[in-house]
Amino acid sequence: MAKEEKTRVEELEREFVVPLRASQHAPPEQERASHALKTVRRFIVRHMKGKSENVWIDPRLNEFLWTRSRGHIPPRVRVKAIRFEDGLVEVDLAEEST
Repeated sequence: MAKEEKTRVEELEREFVVPLRASQHAPPEQERASHALKTVRRFIVRHMKGKSENVWIDPRLNEFLWTRSRGHIPPRVRVKAIRFEDGLVEVDLAEEST
């Protein structure tokens, strides 16, 4: 008996609110924005079932996290994540956050 192949969804799109409160308190002030980007990447890997190297963060999201300098990040950010059939996950700033 041959195993049946699982049918994968070609494209999956979801919207998340990523909490960044821990990134405000854990690292030193000069590392908070970069720590927040790593937090977003880990959150997306966990919830979109992807790999860290396949997560692409849009420059708009990066600029949003760095707008108030590297030490004063927002407590949360709303993102839109799209997973393509090749495994690449694209993370963009959701429209309501701007």
